Amino acid sequence: MCDPIESALETISFGPDGLVPAIAQQHDTGEVLMLAYMNREAVRISLAERRACYWSRSRGRLWRKGETSGQVQILREMRLDCDGDALLLLVDQKGVACHTGRKSCFFRAFKEGGWAIFAAPEVCPEILYPGGPCGEGPAG
Repeated sequence: MCDPIESALETISFGPDGLVPAIAQQHDTGEVLMLAYMNREAVRISLAERRACYWSRSRGRLWRKGETSGQVQILREMRLDCDGDALLLLVDQKGVACHTGRKSCFFRAFKEGGWAIFAAPEVCPEILYPGGPCGEGPAG
């Protein structure tokens, strides 16, 4: 019998680095939360555990969203784009998604010739990542 997760993995076009971009979106509001990358194992874990797992490019290892901060993403649905080279994760975000303490990593808009911040942190990054320098987090 064919494993559905393995079949799904065969359909994804991973890049030469073995990664595929993955956009996390809040399932009920449509808010775009973050962009990260996944390798085969991250996709496999996410589908099996129904919890978002990514590949941290900066740390060179798997990163289960919320493993340090507790701000987990429950996977509701994973979608594959028309070319098979990008994923959309519909998630239930528990807490904030961004390591800056904001709900979304997309908190700046280009307006009047510069980047304007339009969303304030909801939680202090030092609370999310105790012992680390301000703003340090599992950004991938």
